[in-house]
Amino acid sequence: MKRITEEIKKLLLIDQPIYKGLLGIEWMMVAYMIFTLVLIGIFHADMQELPLMLLGRGGIVLGTVVLYFLYRKFPYHGLLLLRFVFQFGLLAYWYPDTYQFNRLFSNMDHVFAGLDQSLFGCQPAIEFSKVLPSAFWSEAFNMGYYLYYWMIAVVFGFYFFCRSFKEFQRVGVMIIASFFLYYIVYIFLPVAGPQFYYPAIGYPETDIYQIAQQGFPEMGHYFNSHTELLPAPGYQNGLFYKLVAMAQSTGERPTAAFPSSHIGVSVILMLLALKGSRTLALCMLPFFLLLCGATVYIQAHYLVDAIAGFLTAFVAYFLVSQLAKKF
Repeated sequence: MKRITEEIKKLLLIDQPIYKGLLGIEWMMVAYMIFTLVLIGIFHADMQELPLMLLGRGGIVLGTVVLYFLYRKFPYHGLLLLRFVFQFGLLAYWYPDTYQFNRLFSNMDHVFAGLDQSLFGCQPAIEFSKVLPSAFWSEAFNMGYYLYYWMIAVVFGFYFFCRSFKEFQRVGVMIIASFFLYYIVYIFLPVAGPQFYYPAIGYPETDIYQIAQQGFPEMGHYFNSHTELLPAPGYQNGLFYKLVAMAQSTGERPTAAFPSSHIGVSVILMLLALKGSRTLALCMLPFFLLLCGATVYIQAHYLVDAIAGFLTAFVAYFLVSQLAKKF
């Protein structure tokens, strides 16, 4: 408690060490932005929303520069924290931005829907909600899915208030670098996920297994101009069902299905929580398990996406740990 009180006081104090130059997470953003700008240079002739993409990147640079000089002028600890929060808030921009790149390539959902069918003999994204159809399970899984970003905030806040700034910055770099690693995969691997693919091939009007017998059809560049979402199964009058549906209606794009970054990043969050506090990790565990189940339950991912998200998380954790040592 004393440690937390001291950190809160620091938010209002100006006599803290001034961190010169860019922070680690800002360097991560710069590196990812340069990477995507190179891709824009290569594919610019085929980019459909190029002016908006460049304008968005200009706004990000401007916001980062303003916060940097504002902190140098008024070196409050709170402004330092704001620089972190700003970069994490930009994930809401970088995620749909992957769609602008992967729409250049032919969609691959037929491969992953086929994998689910071959490995499990069904479409788990359809069958899971039928096994647990009650309002209780619907709300529980939707709550787990909705609390994903709150899990990030909890781990982030724990390291800010209860650990050293060095540890806090290391964790910030690891989390944001994890997102960028998955986003790089999504740029080149266009998989929209069941909630986009199923309605595109005629489900639920046509039985999904009748479609499967004939072979899941390739959609090519269909999702360039079609972003219709299949309404998620579950209790539609539930609070968390509505919150998830609202979030998806505003920010979801036919992108980023394989591997599941929801599961991949949440595994990394659990590892960071466990490293910081076993109690924190135990408190987060039920929400983590609900989140993992929710990715398939609400038809955001194929089951193979979820499995791949879990397995790749450990590789990503190792890679971002090495990055954090350099930044």
